[in-house]
Amino acid sequence: MITAWLILILLVGGLLAALIARWQPGASRWVSLLSLLLAGYGLLEVWLAGQPATPSEQIIYASLSAEWIPRFGIQVLLVMDGLSLLMVALTLFLGVVAVLSSWTEIEHRAGFFQLNLLWILAGVVGVFTAMDLFLFFLFWEVMLVPMYFLIAIWGHEDRAYAAMKFFLFTQISSLLMLFAIIGLAFAHYASTGTLTFNYFDLLGTQLTPELATYLMLGFFIAFMVKLPGVPFHTWLPDAHTQAPTAGSVILAGILLKTGAYGLIRFVLPLFPDAALRFRWPAMLLGAVSIVYGGYMAFAQTDFKRLVAYSSVSHMGFVLLGVFAWTQVAVQGAVMQMIAHGFSTAALFMMAGALQQRLHTREMARMGGLWMHAPRMGAIALFFIVASLGMPGLGNFVGEFMVLLGAFEVDVPLTVAAALGLVVAAVYGLSLMQRTFQGPPNPELAGMRDFGARETGIMLLMAAGLIWLGVYPQPVLEVSGPVVEMLRGAGAP
Repeated sequence: MITAWLILILLVGGLLAALIARWQPGASRWVSLLSLLLAGYGLLEVWLAGQPATPSEQIIYASLSAEWIPRFGIQVLLVMDGLSLLMVALTLFLGVVAVLSSWTEIEHRAGFFQLNLLWILAGVVGVFTAMDLFLFFLFWEVMLVPMYFLIAIWGHEDRAYAAMKFFLFTQISSLLMLFAIIGLAFAHYASTGTLTFNYFDLLGTQLTPELATYLMLGFFIAFMVKLPGVPFHTWLPDAHTQAPTAGSVILAGILLKTGAYGLIRFVLPLFPDAALRFRWPAMLLGAVSIVYGGYMAFAQTDFKRLVAYSSVSHMGFVLLGVFAWTQVAVQGAVMQMIAHGFSTAALFMMAGALQQRLHTREMARMGGLWMHAPRMGAIALFFIVASLGMPGLGNFVGEFMVLLGAFEVDVPLTVAAALGLVVAAVYGLSLMQRTFQGPPNPELAGMRDFGARETGIMLLMAAGLIWLGVYPQPVLEVSGPVVEMLRGAGAP
């Protein structure tokens, strides 16, 4: 029942924020913050109450099942296992970060902004917990429309183009997934006589190799667009560059993870034979995304576009790890998803803070900022180092586990992907040099440094990365049994 309450709290919180903003615009952000904290408290209670007796024990932390459209086998089926729990926790935490990062940035239609923000998060929580494929698709659509509004209304100079490009890419790929969902349900009906969209019932559906391949590709393309992986990545730099700070935090920290989650939860378990036949092309796309994303990041002059292309590179590790489909590699992909959420959200928040102060994203107009804003410089250095995979931080654990697991499957592709670590060091240190080091720009004298609110948010995310890097065991223990179960369901 708690899963439904989490979604309801966010939906109602968004409506309240929009209503209160009619009389007190500044109060809407407090409503959003309190809604997220209330949802976070409920999730914490669920996690503490559901601690497994042994690390290898698979546990369902919360579930809800109710009939919805029984004639078509559609039901409200919300299940929170270890993987869902980690993703929902990341969603709520970065939701708080998004609200706080936009605290003084959004003045125009503040209530509608908070409504869209919370409804995106409600849709994401639904995506991470829905185990009825029709309901999953509904939540998948719910999270896309508010994101379109965030970019189109509160974005920057080319926001209309970026919002439309984001919407077209995601909607066209979503239609492919819808066709695949319907095709899978009817294939199950043809073999069993039962029409259902229940994920657990659809596992193991008997499919011909050709049909399985087509259905698997429908899911795969939809999730690859959201991941995003090469060659479906071109919407991401535009969307990130034009989105407001909170939009970039949500987009990079949470929405990209829905694509990775879909690969782990649906593609390989539902279509094990077809997915593993497609393993080499998928892992190749992962390796290409890692190297190409890093190369394109180095070529950028815009701070936000550089960080956006770095996300393409980092999510390439997730794609590589998922299709390696070993226990170590998939758990590494999960760790990378969480660590990337922290590090990239922080860098986008840094980019937003710089744009708010300097009214530019061009690194050529920055330079020497450490002298004017030493707190910003030190914090930026930490997250850049984390992003390039410094040992002792969460990103290193995720990338190392992915490479270790992928090495068992394909050595040449793993070696090629490892080059991404070198490329990350190049573009990361270049970002630091061009922005915070070098000759100071006299026009930037007197630039305001991070205050207590911004510093506090950054320190929380830094603490999360240090915890993941030094003691990742709790995350591995929560995700391990789920990964083992999914790999068992997807065994050829």
